[in-house]
This record gives sequence, C-alpha cells and structure tokens, in this order.
Amino acid sequence: MGRHRHASAGSSCSSAFFFFFLRLVVAALVWCQAGVDVATAQKNAPAPEVRVGVILNMVSAVGQRRRVGIEMAVEDYYAARPGSAARIALRFRNSGGDVLGAASAAVDLIKNEQVQAIIGPQTSAEAEFVAHIGNRTHVPVVSYSATSPDLSPAQTPFFVRTAANDSFQAEPVAAVLAAFRWHAAVVVYEDSPYGCGILPALADALQGVGVRIMDRAAVPVDATDDRLDAVLYRFMAKPTRVFVVHMNPVLAARLFRRARNAGMMAVEYAWIATDGVGTFVDGLSSEDVDAMQGVVSLRPYVQATDQVRNFSARFRAKLRREYPSADDVVHDPTVMMLWAYDTAWALAAAADAAGISGPAFQTPQRSTALTDLDRLGVSATGATLLKAVQGTTFHGLAGNFTLVDGQLQLPAYEVVNIIGKGARTVGFWTPAGVTQDLNAVGAKGFKHILWPGETPYPPKGWVVSPNEQPIRVAVPVKRGFKQFVDVVEDPATGRTNVTGYCIEVFEAVMNNMPYQVHYQFVPYDDSSESYEKLVSQVSKQEADVAVGDVTITASRMEKVDFTMPFSDSGWSMVVAVRGDTSTSMWIFLQPLTTSLWLASLAFFCFTGFVVWVIEHRINPEFRGTPWQQFGLIFYFAFSTLVFSHKEKLESNLSRFVVIIWVFVVLILTSSYTASLTSMLTVQKLQPTVTDVRELHRRGDFIGYQEGSFIKDSLKKLGFDEAKMRSYGTAEQYADALSKGSANGGVAAVFDEIPYLKLFLSQYCDGYTMVGPVYKTDGFGFVFPRGSPMTADVSRAVLALAEGEEMALIEKKWFGEPGACPGQQGGGGGGGATVSSSSLSFRSFGGLFLITGVVSGLMLLVYLATFFYRERGELRAQEVAGSSPGSASSLGRLRAWLRHYDSRDMRSPTFKTWNNEESPRNGSHTQRWIDETGRSGRDADGRMQAATQEEAIGMSPISVSTGSEMVAGLASPASELGTSFDQRMEEAANSVKMQTPTA
Repeated sequence: MGRHRHASAGSSCSSAFFFFFLRLVVAALVWCQAGVDVATAQKNAPAPEVRVGVILNMVSAVGQRRRVGIEMAVEDYYAARPGSAARIALRFRNSGGDVLGAASAAVDLIKNEQVQAIIGPQTSAEAEFVAHIGNRTHVPVVSYSATSPDLSPAQTPFFVRTAANDSFQAEPVAAVLAAFRWHAAVVVYEDSPYGCGILPALADALQGVGVRIMDRAAVPVDATDDRLDAVLYRFMAKPTRVFVVHMNPVLAARLFRRARNAGMMAVEYAWIATDGVGTFVDGLSSEDVDAMQGVVSLRPYVQATDQVRNFSARFRAKLRREYPSADDVVHDPTVMMLWAYDTAWALAAAADAAGISGPAFQTPQRSTALTDLDRLGVSATGATLLKAVQGTTFHGLAGNFTLVDGQLQLPAYEVVNIIGKGARTVGFWTPAGVTQDLNAVGAKGFKHILWPGETPYPPKGWVVSPNEQPIRVAVPVKRGFKQFVDVVEDPATGRTNVTGYCIEVFEAVMNNMPYQVHYQFVPYDDSSESYEKLVSQVSKQEADVAVGDVTITASRMEKVDFTMPFSDSGWSMVVAVRGDTSTSMWIFLQPLTTSLWLASLAFFCFTGFVVWVIEHRINPEFRGTPWQQFGLIFYFAFSTLVFSHKEKLESNLSRFVVIIWVFVVLILTSSYTASLTSMLTVQKLQPTVTDVRELHRRGDFIGYQEGSFIKDSLKKLGFDEAKMRSYGTAEQYADALSKGSANGGVAAVFDEIPYLKLFLSQYCDGYTMVGPVYKTDGFGFVFPRGSPMTADVSRAVLALAEGEEMALIEKKWFGEPGACPGQQGGGGGGGATVSSSSLSFRSFGGLFLITGVVSGLMLLVYLATFFYRERGELRAQEVAGSSPGSASSLGRLRAWLRHYDSRDMRSPTFKTWNNEESPRNGSHTQRWIDETGRSGRDADGRMQAATQEEAIGMSPISVSTGSEMVAGLASPASELGTSFDQRMEEAANSVKMQTPTA
C-alpha cells in the first residue's frame, strides 16, 4: 500500500510537468503566429510615396515618346527592386510648348500636388523659368533636355542637368574645322536661349584653333522662308564657304531645304551642324535628309548595348499600344530619350536611398500674397532629395550616369556624315583628340567624308570672288616716286597701264599662288592726299585688295589685314651736307682720342721702366747719374717709335718685352699715319643737321612725302604742323634741301627708307641720311579683315623673297644696289664722305693688354729671380745697414735697394770688362779703369773715389752711398777678387768714417 501511494504521487508530478510544457509550447506558437501576422502586415503595407511632377508638351510626338520612356523607367526600376523604401509617383502636366504654360504647370504641381521634384520641361526657355520656381520652393528641377549654357546649377542650385551642356560641343566643332585647316567660318544659330547660349564657348574654341567668325546670323524659331532666303543670299555674297549651324532639328531642316534651293548645298560649301541635327537625324523625313546630303554633324556617343536594344524593342511596342496614331513608322529612341529614361531611374534611386517620406511644405509667413507664386511653400525634403540625386551614380542606357557640379559628363562625341538615307559615323572626338575609332590604337583624323555636291575632296572653305568676277585691286595714283607705282593712261586706246616695283611684286606673288586668281587694277586718284583713304576702300568693301607702297601700321591693322612685308622697314631723314673748310694747327692730335694718347704715354713709360729695371745691374749702358738714367728710360721707350734705339740689351727678358712693344708701336704708328693722312687728304663734308632735337631747337622747316603717315608720326615727335611742308617727287626733295629752311626750303626731309634710298641713288652728291631709324613693318598688300587669302599671299611673298626673282625685280626698278656706294652703309649715308672719327683706346685695347701682361710678367720673373739668387747677400746687407734707431722694415728696404743698385759682377758683361772694349763706346771702359786706378786703395783716396762713383754710378733709386763707396775703392780687377765678407767689412768701416762724432 505504501508503494501504491508512492506510485500515485510520481504519476501526479509527471502529469503536472507535461501540462506545464504543453502550455509553454502553445504560448510560443501563439507568439510566433503574432510575429508572422505583424511581419505580413508590415510587408503588405504600402511604401512611402514620393511625388514627382513631369512637365511635357503632351500634344507633340516628342512629348508622347518621352512620357512613355519615363513611365518605363519607373516600372523597370521597381520591378528590379520590389522592396524599395520609397516609391515615386509621377504627376504629368502639359506645357503646350509654351514658357508660361510650363511655369503654370510647375506652380500647379507644387501648390496642389505638392510634388517633391520635377522632371522637365523640354526646352531651355521653359526650363529657365521653372528652375527659378524650383529654386525658390526648394523643389529640385531635373532636366534631360535643357542644354543651354545659360542655365547653370551655379546660379540656380536646385536645377540639375542630366544632359550634356551645349558648351561641351564647342571644342568638337573647332576640332572638325581645324582638321581641314579652315580659318574662317559663318555661324547660323537659333534665336532662342538654346541657340544663343553656345556662342561664347564656340567663339573661344574657334579662336583657340585659329578660326575667325566672319559673320553670324540669328534665325527666329518661326522664321519664314523669305527670312531664311535673305540670310542665305547674304552669305553667298561673301567669300567664306564654311557654315556652323546650331538649331533645333525642325528649324535646321527648313534651313537646309532653302539652302539646297539657293545652290548652297553644292561643291565648295561645307556645313557643320551641332547635335541638334545629328541626334535627331534618324527621326527626320526623307525629304529633310535629302536636303542635308554632305552635312557633318555631332551627337553624344552612346554604345549600342544589349540593354539598349532590349529597351528599344519594348519602347516601340508600348508606344504603338498607347499612341497608335503617333507615327506611321516608329523610330528607335534618341539619345535624349535615353537621358529621360536615366533621369527617371536616378530619381527613383535617389528617393529610395534617401528614405524620403511623404511631402512636407512649410507655408510662408507673408502678410500679403498677391499671386500663387507668393503662396507657394518651401519643401522640407527638397535639399535631401537634391543631395541624393547629385550623388547617384549607375550605368544607365546612355552610359555612365555621373553628375559633376550638377551636370552630366560625356566621355565622347560621335562625328557623323549625313549621306544617303541617314548618318554614317566618320570619327569620334574625345578630350585627347579626333580618332576614327574609340580604341587605343584608332587612327587619327576622320574616315572618308562625302561633302555637299557628292565630292570626296574637302572644300577649300572660301572663294576668291563670290560672284565669280575678277577681284578689284585698288592702286594709288602717285605724282612722284613712280618707280613704286606708275599709272599711265594710253590716250589712243583709253586703256590704263599700271606698272612699278609694287605691281610687279604683286603679279609675281599671284603667279606663285596655289590656285588661280583673276584680278583687275582700279586706280584710286585720291591716294595722293592720304593713303588712309586708299586703305578705307578695302575696309568699306569698295575694293577687294589694295596694292602699292602702303606701309603696315598699327592703326591701319585695326581696319584691315596686311600680308607679310615685301620691302625694307623704317623711316628716317635726309639732309644736305656742306664742306668743312676749317683748319687747325693741332690737327696732328686729332687721329687719336685723348684716352688713347694718355694710354700710349703711360705704356711708353712703363715699358722703358721695365727694361731699365731688368738691365740696370748687368748692362753699363743703363747706368750713370740719376738724371742720365731718367732720361735713358724715356729715350729708350720713345726711340722705338722710329726704331732708333741703339742700346744693346743683355737680358732675354728685356729683349722679349721690347719685341712685343715694337710690334704694338708698329701697329699704333701705322694706324695713326693712315688716320692723319685721311684727315689731310680726303674731302670732309659734314651734314647740316645731325639730330632730330637740333631741328626742334632751331625751329627749322621739315619736309615729308604727301599722303604718307609720316606727318602723323612727326606730330607725335612734337613737331609743329605749321613747320611741315609736303613734297611729291625726288626733284622737289633736292630743291627744298638745297634752299634750306631759311630760304623757302627745309632743313630735313623725313620719309621711309625705300624712298630715301631711291632719292640718294639719284642724288649721290650733297645729301646724306642721318639720325635714328624709326621702325615700321615695311610695305604690305591690304586685304579685308579675316580674308583667307592673306595667309596664302604671305606665304607666297616669303617664297618670292627667298629666291632670286625679288632681287631681279629690285634691280630692274632701282638699279644696282652699289651704284652710289655712300648710300648703302649703316644708316644709309649719303653720297658725301663724312669725316672719319678718331681712333679710340677701345680699338687698341687688346694690344695694350698684351704688352702690359708681357711686361708685367717679365718684371715679376726678374724680381723673383733676383731675390732668390741674392737672398744671402740681401740678408748680409740688412745686417750691415741696420742701425739701432731705424725701423727694421725701412732698413731692410734700404739694404735691398743698395744691393740692387750695385753692379752684378757675375754678369758676363762685367767679367770681360778689362779684356774687351765696349761694342757701342770703345773709350768708356778705359776711362772707367783709369779713374778707378787713380783712386787707389789708400785711406786718403777712399773718400775721393766714393764721391766720384756717387756722382757717376748711382741709380735713381739709390738711398745710401755705402755700397758705391765700397765699389769706388777698388778697380774692376780687384773688385772681382774681393770676397763678399771683405766688401761688407769695408762698407761698415766707411759708414763709421762718415758718421759724425758727438
């Protein structure tokens, strides 16, 4: 029974545990079911809605196509991402293609629909107004078609351009023109914000490659055919044949149809169109394409991927379903359609990434609200959504979607040639340049292009005469200097003959042109008054070219273009000369300048001193009393002038010095003789005026050639116009100069170098060219501004100048260049011989440098040798000659000088003195021996001998009598036999004898 009770208790515990566990399982199941129900409820709950407005022209086929593309983008995005955190809801509005309609649609979308972003509108004019509304309400306006550069995210931060800025096309267009070496073009553009916005960037790009915009025309969007014809016929009358077109495709198609009717889609014409044509060419009618045959256009490059082909097929199918009557033939989507698709995709991705909920607008607090614009609130989510859009990147249908500064970036442009029924790709443009393919090894340049008129040859880009008439060449009618231009009318035939140097040069240049040029000369009678009127004939288009002696000036180049000059440049003055009859008793000093006289004197003295220093100790001819040795220094140096020096030189050092010095003297005396001879024998003629400032100071009358720019230049130099007289011929120049300023003539005539050379070649005597040469650019041919012929003619002028033909032409009209030699030098001196200038030190500086270096070097060599060889005796002399009261340095110097002043008994000259007679003076040696023999060596005669030697043997630099007194006590024979120690002892004794006692 106890076991039974125990078993019952265990069974009860097990049942309790089972029921407890069962309750836990049921509770867990209930909790899990509740979690599943909550998750299911959350999953089935709709995602937050982000309202996006779309403004299109619903009544146009383009608007309908883009609506389909935008809807497909939203559907495709959420089909690929069904669990997006936010979904955009599109709200479409019709702008009707009108600016006010687009603005009204934007206000309606923001006020009533409270959209958080707007896609569109289609045109740049509509987008500009809507962008300002979005900027004020903080609603991002994302446009895939507003490409005008005038619309800038920098000015309207809430504007985002998901298309290519039109200014990006400027460099590709310039690259096309540069590839065919066109230097001039005409720009035709649509008169709208879309058309005008590209002009600044296009002008800069064309200027960067050397292309000038010759003309431009703004064509209204609704221009009539008559208006288009007027523009085209205006262009036909000008020589430029390269046209750049920037218009919407509808207006461009009308323009090309009218151009074909006017005969401008033919050979010699080149048409370059922007992407407004190239992007939409596939959607144009066959008639429009036929009118564009040969046009080269651009379009943004889009790679034809499988994704693009799949979208194109689905797009055509959906467009047929929704708009059955839209087009008979549904075309593939354009690049702009792909941008619209990518724009909607980017907004959906940005809303999903930003996690934006429903709209939230803050109502403005204004006391008065006059219009709906004043009642618009400010979006609280706009800034967040804008930032998300700008940071969105993906690979879309049109390529990589990347925004930089709120604008889409393009990797390349495709260059197409409209031929046949469509467009054919002929090349690609990237920032690296133009290539035929986009791969790394693509060939440079373009593929084969078929130009208007079905010609494979690129047009020249301009024509010589637009109306196929000979070009009109204006020539001046001159009264004088007809060697340059001469216009003569034949009275028998009435025909005008134009000849002259300038005319023959022009004809030679035309014959060397790479193409044929037909021209006719048109004389201009008023050119004698002023050549400015002749130049104005070209700037006013009354003449096509001006040929003659027309000088290139900066003021004229502001109106016209000049070729390279074909003549000498500069202008100066010519004056009369008079004979110099003045004589001077000091004319012999004039051949050398003062500096050269002083330098010559200094080197004469220096050379004599160097020779004396070297020869003094070893040559008896350079010894004697101080005055004798001073005289010897000057006599020896100056005697080299006539090579009469008779002193025999013992040292090779002094001989070398004299050799160099004699060479210098030879050149110096020869130059002096030649210059003095020229001064005494050649007729000397001096110009009456040598400086422009002298004319100012004296107030003389001056002359210039009539019709020349010289008159204005003289005014700038400060001359009074009342003191100026104009002349037309060389004869008048000579007559006025011969009279002089005081007798009704002039003191000087100012003119250009070619005229002055011609004048001086005819009047070789009595006139000369003086003064500075003021620079000009010479004579050039005059062409209209921007004329493409200017560069070709300039190249032909250079080619002519490098050959012999130019020299032959100059010889024909001006004679031999050396016919009057006085004219050809430096400033073009006249026929008179002007006085020679004096010889200056600069002319002989090299000679003086050589002799100075040689003399100085020989002197240093001698002194170094002297101090080295005599160093022992010099020390002994210092000891012997020093006294307790004298300074050591002064005593040392005296000792050195005493030793230098003594004879060098080791010299061969003194060793053979007793056995040989002097080669120059035979009695000198014997006389010296007799005098020294009579002196003896006794104490009474020692002072007498010393006195005699002091008077005869001292040099100019002797400072003591001690050394010569010692020398005077002995004959040469005994002096040679006396040791140095004995002579030093005798010198000390003689000093003691001379020292007075206290």
